Amino acid sequence: MTSGPYQGYVYAYPHKTAYRPLDPRPLLSDIWAGERRDALFLYMHIPFCEMRCGFCNLFTRTGASEELTHAYLDALQRQARAVRHAVSDARFAVAAFGGGTPTYLTAAELERLFGIARDDMGADLSLIPLSVETSPATATPDRLAVLHAGGTNRVSIGVQSFIDAEARAAVRPQKRAEVDTALANIRDTGFDKLNIDLIYGIDGQTADSWRYSLDAALSWKPEEIYLYPLYVRPLTGLGRRAQDWDDQRITLYRQGRDHLRASGYEQVSMRMFRLAEPVGTPQMNVDSPTYCCQSDGMIGLGCGARSYTGRLHYSFDYAVGARHVRTIIDDFVQRPAADFAHAEAGFTLDSDERRRRHLIQALLQTEGLERSTYRTRFGSDALDDFPTLETLADRGWLAHTGDRLTLTDDGLAHSDEIGPGLFSPAVQALMSTHQAR
Repeated sequence: MTSGPYQGYVYAYPHKTAYRPLDPRPLLSDIWAGERRDALFLYMHIPFCEMRCGFCNLFTRTGASEELTHAYLDALQRQARAVRHAVSDARFAVAAFGGGTPTYLTAAELERLFGIARDDMGADLSLIPLSVETSPATATPDRLAVLHAGGTNRVSIGVQSFIDAEARAAVRPQKRAEVDTALANIRDTGFDKLNIDLIYGIDGQTADSWRYSLDAALSWKPEEIYLYPLYVRPLTGLGRRAQDWDDQRITLYRQGRDHLRASGYEQVSMRMFRLAEPVGTPQMNVDSPTYCCQSDGMIGLGCGARSYTGRLHYSFDYAVGARHVRTIIDDFVQRPAADFAHAEAGFTLDSDERRRRHLIQALLQTEGLERSTYRTRFGSDALDDFPTLETLADRGWLAHTGDRLTLTDDGLAHSDEIGPGLFSPAVQALMSTHQAR
């Protein structure tokens, strides 16, 4: 097990730094042959932002011209048509537009993006959950109107802090007035769900200032709030200011967790908190398929998107540094349609890796791992397959409750240590030899 509570955010397994070029490049039609395609996740990646925050290690480019964004949408459409041809019977159960910042696009460009999802990919966005990310500077009424008309039911906005000085310390130059205007625009547009992202561990942040941002967020009654620890990563704007502030971050995490729980939010994971829905809240169309991340696949469109089947996770090249990101995007927009019929880089999951992915995906959520479901799927017991789980139990981080394995409160607080510690030696070796760019 790795040491220290902040080893890495595990939002997917394996991480893209474990991907390697696929030689020969397999056809998408072969990759998806024999896979379930009736309840897929559609992800569309827009790799553009108006600015790059100091903590950001996403695949994104700032200051893109209209000429470039048009060319990118052209390439995205070529890719969509090639993918749809290879997976013609795909049916989507959930969708998300991420980035970057999708609302960096103009209102007209967003309409085209929705058209690609609808007309070229065959996704009926009016029947399935659709989440779109935005920012204070780009959550304008005209853009939000397009999102709403297109079927978006959840908008996620990265605020990070409601205090201008803290935003500047995170190299995110924004003003509180701009944030409030954006949130008012989102609420006025009438989306079903609003998510607000906040960050703890910023230089100069105190318990009082953290409470101030939490209360400012709560004043908008968001249906969801994500609390992110500040990470200082290579090739980011804060990368040269690394210091040991684990105690501060975990103290602020616990403060935020307890405050949100007391305010009526249920904890879904270390980061996610959800306001309980009132009894009788209308649900999505019951005739639409239901997506399960453990058993259903994802189709990602865009140069920073990943896709996965039960056995292969794949994507294009990956980078963080601005120069390399520009090179990858410039290559993407020039690709002919035939290029998009293949997978370029990826990772093949054997039986052990599929077990690990199931364990990690389940254990880092508050619902935890159902042992009987694991046993039905894999023919073995998770406790036998992963003896390290007993170590977690000995630390007080894992609880056995009937058929279920769940992280305790202390375990959830150490999710960013537990998750990376469950990576296989093979994945750890690939990640360690990945050349950061």
